Amino acid sequence: MSLRLPLEDIRVVEFEGIGPGPLAGRMLLGMGASVTLIARPTAGAVATKLGADAGEMERGKQRVVLDLKSEAGRAEAMDLIASADVLIEGLRPGVMERLSLGPADCARRNPRLVYGRMTGWGQSGPLAQAAGHDLNYVALSGLLSLSAYRGERPIVPPTVVGDAAGALGLAFGIACAVVDARATGQGRVVDAAIVDIAAMLGSIAHVVRAAGQLDTAAPSPFHDSPFYDVFECADSRFITLGALEPQFYALLLDKLGITDLEPREQYDVRQWPTVKARIQAIVKSRTRDEWAALLEGSDVCFAPVLSVQEAAQHPHNLARGNFLPAEDGAVHGGVAPTFTPLNPVEPS
Repeated sequence: MSLRLPLEDIRVVEFEGIGPGPLAGRMLLGMGASVTLIARPTAGAVATKLGADAGEMERGKQRVVLDLKSEAGRAEAMDLIASADVLIEGLRPGVMERLSLGPADCARRNPRLVYGRMTGWGQSGPLAQAAGHDLNYVALSGLLSLSAYRGERPIVPPTVVGDAAGALGLAFGIACAVVDARATGQGRVVDAAIVDIAAMLGSIAHVVRAAGQLDTAAPSPFHDSPFYDVFECADSRFITLGALEPQFYALLLDKLGITDLEPREQYDVRQWPTVKARIQAIVKSRTRDEWAALLEGSDVCFAPVLSVQEAAQHPHNLARGNFLPAEDGAVHGGVAPTFTPLNPVEPS
């Protein structure tokens, strides 16, 4: 018997936007919530240019087109909100209030409402009214600096670092608030700012930095070491190695055929440049797929760098259901996390 999805009785009203707000709605939908999308009469310029209106973020949502500049459109939106458990909006702070759809307005009709607000900078603070995008928020969180090799320019990260992390933070906050609203009958506002959530998710980096291994002049295991990096292969494709633990590093040396190095000297930073050059030369001698055949599934902490299309066909991702098939051939992410019974029934 399949498990009931945990949010099957939750009703969400989502105001149309781009990026993390719609993704948060999709996450809640994947957990069983019903989502009604209030869409504008005309598509926004950014959504059109970036393909954000292509349908993936709307899949499974009930679409209602309303002109929120009209009194009738706002009244219809409020009627939907009055019977909802959750509202999601990603407009600039103050816009919903000017539409008479802000938290105080909604509370008069629905005091149990969880009001989810998705922004980059947050509802308050010196930058609250400034425009921005994923790249800017990740930069201000300090995490973008960690994407650069020493002295080099940081790369532009995929939106997963900011927008998707923000969506996950909003969905988490909503789920927490819904539990409380069900218990107390009182809703609350969830102020989900991408810069806040990115900074929180950087806590592990902060711990590593406090140990002097990031953001300092000292060599870092995460930028300078020979055992945690991206390496180019003979076919100009790439693999990743992450053998931080001594036993994994010892196995890596064995798999690479390096017999003259002492694994116990793994963290002797004086050796790192020479050892890294050796490992890069060895990796360069075979193709990415040849290395996958030798290293994948072992404890050397290995993965090939795959394109999105390749990732959708990888056996592990197929086994986990990490991507959903689409008739148009596009790649769509699956629903995560998944659930199993706490006490599964033994087969008779």
